[in-house]
Amino acid sequence: MVTEEGAKTRSKTSRMGLEDVLVKTFEKTEFKDDGSKPALDPADPTFVLDPEFRPKTKHNEFLESQNDQIPVIDLAPLTSNDEEAVRKVIQEIGKAAEEWGFFQVVNHGVPLELIDRLEKEAVAFFTLSLEEKKKICRTFDQPVGYYNAELTKNHRDWKEVLDYLVRGSVVLPDESNTTTLSITNRWPQNPPGLREAAEVYAKSTEQLAYRILELLSQSLGLPAEYFHKYFENHASPVRINYYPVCPIPDLALGVSRHKDPSAFTILVQDEVGGLQVRRSDGEWIGVKPRRGAFVINIGATFQMWSNDRFKSVEHQVVVNENRARLSFPMFFSPASSTDIEPAPELLSESSPARYYPMNYGYFMRKRNDGNFKQYGEDIQIEHFAVNRDSAYKPS
Repeated sequence: MVTEEGAKTRSKTSRMGLEDVLVKTFEKTEFKDDGSKPALDPADPTFVLDPEFRPKTKHNEFLESQNDQIPVIDLAPLTSNDEEAVRKVIQEIGKAAEEWGFFQVVNHGVPLELIDRLEKEAVAFFTLSLEEKKKICRTFDQPVGYYNAELTKNHRDWKEVLDYLVRGSVVLPDESNTTTLSITNRWPQNPPGLREAAEVYAKSTEQLAYRILELLSQSLGLPAEYFHKYFENHASPVRINYYPVCPIPDLALGVSRHKDPSAFTILVQDEVGGLQVRRSDGEWIGVKPRRGAFVINIGATFQMWSNDRFKSVEHQVVVNENRARLSFPMFFSPASSTDIEPAPELLSESSPARYYPMNYGYFMRKRNDGNFKQYGEDIQIEHFAVNRDSAYKPS
């Protein structure tokens, strides 16, 4: 259990990241005072990755060269009347989406106090007993709420999560794609301020998401609001990630290498570090934390819309044995009824469509199922590639 001293220290903390006293009193004890097991047990062999998938660099290792860091883009010109400066921002975002698939944005308009408030409530939630957290544990048919046994590419992640939907509910196809499944947010009774903090954060981040959506559209030579119609009833989830101190950081990962299914992801990370991007040459590059910056990464949906002009690249999260870590990603996703395919305006005789149409709701349901249980190979957009003999090829 967290001591009174630990609780006082936590209340004084306004920055992202968990202070040492919480690490010592909560995570470095094999069993809590009530005798319950910890949320993550390092003795569980499912955390241990095969050698080829283990991390190669530490959570706080960053290359110093500017060319070895994902671009940092200032959005301040968007609030000015300087058309040339706005065009430059659009060009920078398009270039980053094509070359890296990742970039950071600053001066984005999301108040830092919203991030700090959610961080405080997240700490209060994740330091509850496992029994208390599991009162809102996700299930196979309800992939929102708390979970501590998520799989990424069939590997167990060293993390705890709390998932919720920006719009509160969504309807997805069932496993057979014949009926629908309604998913609705589930909130804990404690801490009492978590729900409001999470919903306010999601609303503000949603506004930023629409701004990024328009910039990406314009960088492709399309109208700013070209993709808006797909997001009228969007199915975007927010995830509160908590990566506890890990006694086996050389053997496990917070999240194994993967690509996001969303249009793009907007993530704020604390100062601890751990997010790594796989560069085109295969090297893993640490994303250096910046106070108040958001990390944007292109998802599979936008790669399909852009007909491979934008890149959705692999990324992973490295954990460490000294400090716990928090991050808050919002996966900006179109409505579940949306059929994803390359934008017709981007196609030509010399650049034909590289993908068959893909229903986003079905795609997400299959991805969610794969995060919950092992089903063999995870579904990816490559399964819908025109040059592939696939079961998803239209008949």
